[in-house]
Amino acid sequence: MKSFRTLRGFVESTEPDEPNYFAYSASLRIFGDALDFDEITRTLRVEPTATHRKGDRKGQRSPPYKHDMWTLSPNLPEERPLAEHVDALWVAIRHCEDYLRQLKTVATVDVFLGYRSNIDTAGVEIPHRSLEMFVRLEIPLGLSIIIA
Repeated sequence: MKSFRTLRGFVESTEPDEPNYFAYSASLRIFGDALDFDEITRTLRVEPTATHRKGDRKGQRSPPYKHDMWTLSPNLPEERPLAEHVDALWVAIRHCEDYLRQLKTVATVDVFLGYRSNIDTAGVEIPHRSLEMFVRLEIPLGLSIIIA
């Protein structure tokens, strides 16, 4: 009996000829209007992974960004478990916990978690130890799940 890793593969009786993959990410995102990128960088004592300004475009045909955004992602391979991404991010920013909570009064501060795979019957687990950042910063845990 043939096995399938996706519902689409089962319905169509075919799967792409590619190895299984799992990819994870965690990013601190600070977005709002007229953000002081230099102050954020100086206070957090780490260079952002990416920034953009309100009105900038990702490409010529892309819509303009609706707000400024400062982003930090750990420098880890995407194959490493999600908990490692979360923990590495927290290590980098935990010294500024009070600053980040205060910053929430004038900007949106969140952590974007990503999980991508080509298997739609798999899942992701985050150990309780890795949830401290969400509790201390008083932000929800949101997870983007993409099955391709």
